[in-house]
Amino acid sequence: MKQKFYDTAVKQERAVLVGVITANETEERAKEYLEELQFLVDTAGAETVKIFTQKLQKPDRATFVGSGRLEDIQAFVKEEEIDIVVFDDELTPSQLRNIENELQVKILDRNNLILDIFANRAQTAQAKAQVELAQLQYLLPRLTRLWTHLERQKGGIGMRGPGESQIETDRRLILNKIDLLKDKLKLIDKQNATQRKNRTQMVRAALVGYTNVGKSTIMNMISKSDVFAENKLFATLDTTVRKVVIENVPFLLSDTVGFIRKLPHHLVECFKSTLDEVREADILIHVVDISHPGFEDQIRAVNETLKDLGASDKQIITVFNKMDAYKPIQMNPGEEAEPLTLDDFKHSWMAKNNSPAIFISATKKENIDEFRSLLYDYIKQVHVDRYPYDHLLY
Repeated sequence: MKQKFYDTAVKQERAVLVGVITANETEERAKEYLEELQFLVDTAGAETVKIFTQKLQKPDRATFVGSGRLEDIQAFVKEEEIDIVVFDDELTPSQLRNIENELQVKILDRNNLILDIFANRAQTAQAKAQVELAQLQYLLPRLTRLWTHLERQKGGIGMRGPGESQIETDRRLILNKIDLLKDKLKLIDKQNATQRKNRTQMVRAALVGYTNVGKSTIMNMISKSDVFAENKLFATLDTTVRKVVIENVPFLLSDTVGFIRKLPHHLVECFKSTLDEVREADILIHVVDISHPGFEDQIRAVNETLKDLGASDKQIITVFNKMDAYKPIQMNPGEEAEPLTLDDFKHSWMAKNNSPAIFISATKKENIDEFRSLLYDYIKQVHVDRYPYDHLLY
């Protein structure tokens, strides 16, 4: 008898991305957002087949992109056997229901996609609880779409059907679960606060920045540790703290979750406790991917998040990473721009507007000694201010 073998490999999902170019947004900015969304889809494990865009004054209230464009997407989805359609902005419950009815495939918005990636990346009990809390808060207003097959039973007095009853039951279960998760996180926060209190005598520095800018690579380089680093968004989700000694000065260095534009509000709220390392740090090391075409927007996004966290008034050292991959702006079309030297970087507007600033390449180990020296100067100053009688050590 012939033995049968079955292919157990999981088929990679095929995705279509959809974005709207509104009146207050440029095509370049919209393209950049969609490229970031494509990177998110890649991080989640799906393959992007096509990107649809639509120019509108504002997203359509019923279908986000308008009925005509939705028909184009529907035809493509059916013809190419697409598994998932991802929208670059948060969809309202009614938009989600209308689009699902029309396309008959799995529909995600940017927020849902980020939550899915976070759920996959979470390792510690705290991160898992934070993500689950954010997922439940996201799901709560969207419960009705799960019970549309029973919506005909809704009505006035005496017409309360099982569909609506089930929604209310689910709502109570979710609210109870949310309360339990909040209590669990409060307990974890207390434990973490005790741990941080035990470390207060040491100077503390925290790596912050947009996602995928090289924070974990720099963490590994400075602390000689083995923190997970990967060329994907949100490779690091849990805060990692390492003791580092530069020359004769010890300090604690923490690597935190990366920021991103259009980050779900619920996720920001849930992860504020994880970012206590940022709020309580003496020095922030803001890592910037200088090779990214939208690095100025990324700097603004990080600064806004730091302001929301109440950490914008701290001493910040800006580290422009990946200078080896930086592409200078071409002044004359058709001519290749000359690569900038380290001296050019030091005298650029980037250095002047973000002082103190340092330019490095973490992967190529370029200008690392100067970075260590700059970090040492600032760490030492905090240490001297805190322990003035230790000055004889220097």
